[in-house]
Amino acid sequence: MEDIRIERVCAIALGKIFGYEPLYVTGLISKLGSAAAIFDLTTEEIDNLLGPGSKYRGKVVSSVLLEAEQELDWLERRGWGYVASTESIFPTALKECEDCPAGLYYRSSSRPEAIFADGPVISVVGTRDISPYGREWTRKIVDACSQAPVRPAIVSGLAFGVDITAHLAALDKGLRTIAVLPCGIDEIYPTAHQRIAERIAGSEGSALVTDYPPGTSPVAFTFIRRNRIIAGLSQSTVLIESKARGGGLITCRLADGYGRQVFALPGRVDDIRSAGCNALIREGIAEAITGLSGLGEQLGLGRYCLRRKEDFMTRLNGFYAGGSDAAELGRICRIAEIIRSERGIDLEELCIRSGLPYNEVSRTATMLESDGFICLDLMGRCTINERK
Repeated sequence: MEDIRIERVCAIALGKIFGYEPLYVTGLISKLGSAAAIFDLTTEEIDNLLGPGSKYRGKVVSSVLLEAEQELDWLERRGWGYVASTESIFPTALKECEDCPAGLYYRSSSRPEAIFADGPVISVVGTRDISPYGREWTRKIVDACSQAPVRPAIVSGLAFGVDITAHLAALDKGLRTIAVLPCGIDEIYPTAHQRIAERIAGSEGSALVTDYPPGTSPVAFTFIRRNRIIAGLSQSTVLIESKARGGGLITCRLADGYGRQVFALPGRVDDIRSAGCNALIREGIAEAITGLSGLGEQLGLGRYCLRRKEDFMTRLNGFYAGGSDAAELGRICRIAEIIRSERGIDLEELCIRSGLPYNEVSRTATMLESDGFICLDLMGRCTINERK
C-alpha cells in the first residue's frame, strides 16, 4: 500500500476512535508527525501517551485499520474521497486550528487539489429564517466577492435560509463553494437540498465536505461541531442575520477564537433576526458591514470598484415598453417602485399603497416575478430580485 493511502487509512481510523474529541488527534499527530506513526507504536507506548486515566486506553488497535481501509475503498468506488490533515493538500487554515479533524471526507467532481486550493475562503452564515433583507444582502455580498481581483471560495452549511442563498449566489456568479455537512458524506441534509448539493458537487472546484464518517446521522451536537469546520476553513466569516442564539453566532465566535476576521450585517434593533449580528458588533467581535464599497478590500480580496448595474427602473421600462400601453406600463412601474422602496411588502399592503384593486396588483406582481424582476415568498411578500 502506497504511503499516502496508508496515511489516509490511519487518519480515518483515528477519526473513528477520537472523532468527537479531535484534540486527541491533533495532540498525537503533533507529537509523532503522522497518523501512521501512531499505529506503529506498541499498545504500552500508546497507553503511556494517552495517560493512565484516558478512556481511549486499549482502543487504538489494528482492527480499526481494517474497517478504515474498507471504508476508503467504499468511498473510492463511488468517486468520493478523503484527505488526511497531514497531507500537503489539506486546507492550511483548518490545519492551524487546535481542534482540526483527522481529515475530511469529500464529494466532488474535482480533485482535492482544486477543492482545497490556496486562496481566500469566505464563510457566509446565518439564520434559517432569512428575511427579504437578509436574502438581498447575501446575494449582494457574494456578488461583490465575485468581482474582486482575487475571487474567493464561499463556504456555508447547506441549511435553509442564509446558507443555501449563499451557495446558490456563489454558483450563479461562478465562484467555488464548499458545503460543510452535519452528517456523513453518504447523506445530504436537509434532503430538500439534494439537487443543489449535486450541483455543488458537480461544479468545478466545489464540494460537499464533512469530518463525520459515513453512516453518521445529523443530530443536535453534530451541527455545533460542524460549525468549527466552517469557521476553520475561512479567513473571514460573514454573519448575515442571526437571532440572539443560533448556529451562525456560534460559528462567528469560533472564528474569532481562531483569530479570524468576523463581519456582521447590522439590522434594526427590534428585529429578532438581527439580534445576534448587533450583539457581535456591540461586543467588538464583528466589524459592521455598512456598504459594499471597500468590502472586498476588508475581506482581503484586493482593491477594486464594483461594476455599476443599469438602474432597475430603466431595465424595467426597457423590458416592458414594447409590449405595454402607457397605462399598463405606468401601473407596472408604480408597483415595482413601491416594492423597491418597501422591501418585503405584502400584496394587501401593496394594494393600499398603490390604490389599485387586488386582482390588478396580484396579476402584475405575478408577472414581475415570472419575468425575474421581483421575488414572491410563500407569505406573499415582495422583494426586488437583485440577480435580474
